[in-house]
Amino acid sequence: MDLKEKRVLVFGTGKSGIGAAELLEDMGSIPVLYDGNEKTDPAEVKSRLKEGTKAEVFIGNLPEKEIDKLSLVVLSPGVPTDLPLVLHFKEKGLKIWGEVELAYAFGKGDVLAITGTNGKTTTTSLLGAIMEHARNSVFVVGNIGNPYTEAVEQMNEDSVTVAEISSFQLETIEHFHPKVSAILNITPDHLNRHHTMEEYIRVKELITANQTAEDTCVLNYEDEVLRKFGETLKTKVIFFSSARKLDQGMYYENGAIFYNDGKETIKICDTDELNLLGLHNFENVMAAVAMALAYGVSLEEIRYALVRFHAVEHRIEYVTEKNGVAYYNDSKGTNPDAAIKGIQAMNRPTWLIGGGYDKGSSYEEWINAFDGKVKGLVLLGATREKIAETAKKCGFEPVYFVDSLKEAVEFCASHAVSGEAVLLSPACASWDMFPSYEVRGKEFKEFVNQL
Repeated sequence: MDLKEKRVLVFGTGKSGIGAAELLEDMGSIPVLYDGNEKTDPAEVKSRLKEGTKAEVFIGNLPEKEIDKLSLVVLSPGVPTDLPLVLHFKEKGLKIWGEVELAYAFGKGDVLAITGTNGKTTTTSLLGAIMEHARNSVFVVGNIGNPYTEAVEQMNEDSVTVAEISSFQLETIEHFHPKVSAILNITPDHLNRHHTMEEYIRVKELITANQTAEDTCVLNYEDEVLRKFGETLKTKVIFFSSARKLDQGMYYENGAIFYNDGKETIKICDTDELNLLGLHNFENVMAAVAMALAYGVSLEEIRYALVRFHAVEHRIEYVTEKNGVAYYNDSKGTNPDAAIKGIQAMNRPTWLIGGGYDKGSSYEEWINAFDGKVKGLVLLGATREKIAETAKKCGFEPVYFVDSLKEAVEFCASHAVSGEAVLLSPACASWDMFPSYEVRGKEFKEFVNQL
């Protein structure tokens, strides 16, 4: 698509919106930045763009005469595709892309892309570490916090882009074509955006939409939806399993990870060599290793990076120990399934801090997974009453309410005794009290270190 001299609307003025606008301008387009929030300051938006930018900024209302001049609309991931204004663009015949599709259109080299409800960031970071050891030009981008568009101009034909792709980003792809893709798992999440589980599954599976028989898709054999989906694909499929030995694929057995290529079984590593806790992390390792092997990386290079890799920030991250109490930051546990993994990784009695923005999740499975480990559930945020009611129905107690994260940390510190743990694993998004899970996690660590 030739966008030179064309006016392109970038809907959203966050990190990915700014990255998209700058790439468009560098490629000769005229970016038009739009934000529906009337409180947004256009001067502040412009200050985040390169000096001398020709980008235009519209806040609140977007005049029809401006819409008529557009050649393309680029949506930031946080903008729902069913907003009235977006539907209006579609009615006018405008092509709708996301930041990922825009970056892919101008990028070079191969793409290795990862999606799934949980584990994306750890798997992406690990695969990125493997590729950075094995290849010269590697970019780790996407939902992990590095806008894909910001890396495009540094790419060459030999570049490898390792991309964490969310369901929001997959809604707006057209030609996006990973050489190797992975869907780690699918559990209920973002139903306030996708409305039905069927739609959420359909969007996640779009990561394979443009893949061919020459490409590979890595799937979780223990996820029934993905096991069935694998049978429908024209790509090569590599399954991984944390629960059984596979005749072909990656699997975990007796404290070690193995790969069977259909002819022989190769031991990848013992899990006690890894700096990662929990079965869910072993699944992330298997997915990353399977993707690297499919891309042709040698076992030696994979093993070298594997044993040197440490857990990502905000995902069951050890913070410190105070008075014999261990503190863990799992702020990235933004849905019940992710938070289940957090509590399963704990190996001592745990005071659990939960609650936050309501994404329409149900919490029974999370509460039932406490499995005698949780000494007390400390709740804050918009969902605290809903979670407390669920805990009561499930027969769990004690439950405590606090009004801030600082109060939650101080409460846990005053009740936990030596040999116990305090875990922030909210099972909810952060947006009711914090701009992001990263900010929530950083504040938790600051409050802990101040104890």
